[in-house]
Amino acid sequence: MSAPLRTGLKAVPRSVWAIGFVSMFMDISSEMIHALLPVFLVTGLGASVALVGLLEGVAEATASITKVFSGWLSDRLGHRKWLAVAGYGLGALTKPVFPIAVTPWEVFGARFADRIGKGLRGAPRDALVADIAPPPIRGAAFGLRQSLDTIGAFAGPLVAMALMVVLAGNIRAVFAWAVVPAVLAVLVLIFAVREPRPVEGVRRPRLPIRWGDVLAMGGAFWAVIGLGAVFTMARFSEAFLVLRAQDVGLAIALVPVVMVVMNLVYSAVAAPAGSLSDRMDRLWLLVLGLAVLIAADVVLALVATVPGVLIGVALWGLHMGLTQGLLAALVADTAPSHLRGTAFGLFNLASGVTLLAASVVAGLLWSRMGPEATFIAGAVFALLATIWLVSMTLRHPGRRNATP
Repeated sequence: MSAPLRTGLKAVPRSVWAIGFVSMFMDISSEMIHALLPVFLVTGLGASVALVGLLEGVAEATASITKVFSGWLSDRLGHRKWLAVAGYGLGALTKPVFPIAVTPWEVFGARFADRIGKGLRGAPRDALVADIAPPPIRGAAFGLRQSLDTIGAFAGPLVAMALMVVLAGNIRAVFAWAVVPAVLAVLVLIFAVREPRPVEGVRRPRLPIRWGDVLAMGGAFWAVIGLGAVFTMARFSEAFLVLRAQDVGLAIALVPVVMVVMNLVYSAVAAPAGSLSDRMDRLWLLVLGLAVLIAADVVLALVATVPGVLIGVALWGLHMGLTQGLLAALVADTAPSHLRGTAFGLFNLASGVTLLAASVVAGLLWSRMGPEATFIAGAVFALLATIWLVSMTLRHPGRRNATP
């Protein structure tokens, strides 16, 4: 009689644990920089908030658009580990640029390259986890990787804040220390992750987006894409949360607490919200998340105190936890089953382009009309998305997580 298959974390292969630590180390490095970068650009390099919006928009749009092709490239090459190494390695190579940058455009180049690296590594990393973990423990494997990633998202701003105190507010020195966990991430990936041999005889994947498949998408799918575009216009870069905290008087050494608060609330809510989304209509849960986003924007616009901004940031994190993955789930619900790969490629492409527009508009509004205008505009876009959602839901009463 064969022994029962082990399940849970004890059964997760060592290579999956290693991939989780890779994610954690790179997240620590990235968040040490991102928690301080908007302030560094504005106060240290003299960039306008409009330029910060452009830089952040281009950077995040680049990551989203690169994701469209990275999964296909991973399947095409058949060696996922080394594509992931290229992505993480590119990210690590950009880190030394930040402490020595003397113009905003040097930061822009580093951010652009870093986000290409992020777009390249995500799909092959997750595919590696799926290849290494047996199907009965695949959920635990992905959960472990995400948990370690979340630890990195917390630890990065906390380390940055501690170093700001120890190093007397020297942001460049904090950026220099961020190189260490980035290098560790690449070394762990190279030496501790063993990739399974590629399966022979597997058909080569087709391009991620083909025109004929685009034309075959139904109206419900394009309604979700339109909804996602309006929703993304309300979700500009978190860099504006950091700048708002500094604007109302939060000391520069304590600015990373903004990302700590946001990630704390987000991580506490995301798992229960994900379970809830499987038991109720996703559209109504998305409506709730949008209502919280409107509240966050209103607080951030009208309450110009440090406690008020931190409450607004906590609401922003709550909104992220409630809505994380819901649009992706709606894409899966509305796309033809044989075209879901194309559907997610189109979704990432549309999200990237819209995120660029959202951050540019937010930066221009801040520069010309003040921070209040930026967050009020976000509330207006969130309200438009809410009206769109409610109309979709009312047209299909009694539907639970089915195609709108």
